[in-house]
Amino acid sequence: MAALAALLALPVAAQVARLDDSASPRAEVQADFGHATPVDGHTVRVPFGRVEYRLATMPYVGKRARIYYVVPPQIPGLTTPGGLTVQWRASGRFAPGQAQPGMRVPVWTGVVQGPWLQESLDLDLLIDLRMLRLPGNAPLSFESYFEIEVLP
Repeated sequence: MAALAALLALPVAAQVARLDDSASPRAEVQADFGHATPVDGHTVRVPFGRVEYRLATMPYVGKRARIYYVVPPQIPGLTTPGGLTVQWRASGRFAPGQAQPGMRVPVWTGVVQGPWLQESLDLDLLIDLRMLRLPGNAPLSFESYFEIEVLP
């Protein structure tokens, strides 16, 4: 009986899933160093501009949830996660923030109202050039994504 009571006292694991953003106009970020501005002797700011996201939220309509912006942990050409910081400003309901590779940052919490959640983010990349090793003329490119966590 004690074992059953202890098991029931454990917190319920949150349901976390990657949101489908395939209806978004573009999801992959590719840095254009032609617009880079120096921040200090080693770091540049690369404005990426506005990225529009269309997230499929149909399975979560009516549920309380939290949405995270996720930067992938491995980015080709980057020698360490500390060499890149993605900063964003939102034009709608999402919170502004920043993240480095491997991080997931909460951007929205609430009740999902409809089958689609649309948001635009203005992205800037802060890149420490000492930590960047791009082969040949390869671009610095990665695809961030969103995860949703259903809350109790």
